[in-house]
Amino acid sequence: MAVTEKFTSADLELMPDDGKLYEIIEGELYISRQPSWNHQYACGRIGRFLNEWDDRSRSGVAVISPGLIFSEYDDVAPDVVWISRKRLVNALDEAGHLRVAPELVVEVLSPGKPNEDRDRQVKLKLYSRRGVHEYWIVDWIKQQVEVYRRRRARLSLVATLFAQDKLESPLLPGFSCQVASLFFTLPED
Repeated sequence: MAVTEKFTSADLELMPDDGKLYEIIEGELYISRQPSWNHQYACGRIGRFLNEWDDRSRSGVAVISPGLIFSEYDDVAPDVVWISRKRLVNALDEAGHLRVAPELVVEVLSPGKPNEDRDRQVKLKLYSRRGVHEYWIVDWIKQQVEVYRRRRARLSLVATLFAQDKLESPLLPGFSCQVASLFFTLPED
C-alpha cells in the first residue's frame, strides 16, 4: 500500500510568491491562476453589497479573499465570506486568519472543469463538513447564483437564481440585490 504525503498549512508558507493561489483541502494541494477581471468584479460587487447591508444592520463583516484555516490539512482562501460580529470575536488567530467557519462563504467560479469541480464538489463538502450555514456559487459566465443552505447537518442546493432574480437570504434579514448587478457588462454606446 502506497502512503501519500499530505500537504499542510506549513507547506503553504514555503510556496513561491508567484501570483498563484495555493490552497489545501484534506491535505491535497490545489493551485489556481490569477483570477480574471469578471471574477474579481463579481467578488467586489458581492463584498460591496454585503458591506452596504451590514453598514445598516451592524450584524457582521464581509471580507474578500480571507485566509480560512480549519486545520493544518484544510487551508483555503474563499472569494468572499460574511461572518457575524458575535462569531468573529473568537474566530481570528494571531496572524489574522479565520479559524472558525463563517456563516456565509461565496465562491465565484473560474473557467475550466477542474476549477468548477473544486468549488462545486470539493469545497462544497469542506464547507458543509466545517459548519458553514450558507454557500453561494456565483457563475459569471452563465450569470447565475446557486444557493446552498444547511439542512440536516449539510449544505444542500435550495435555489438557482438568474439575472432577473433577487438574491436574498434568511441568514441576512433585509439583504437584497439583483443577481444581474453582480456581473460586469460593457456600457453600450
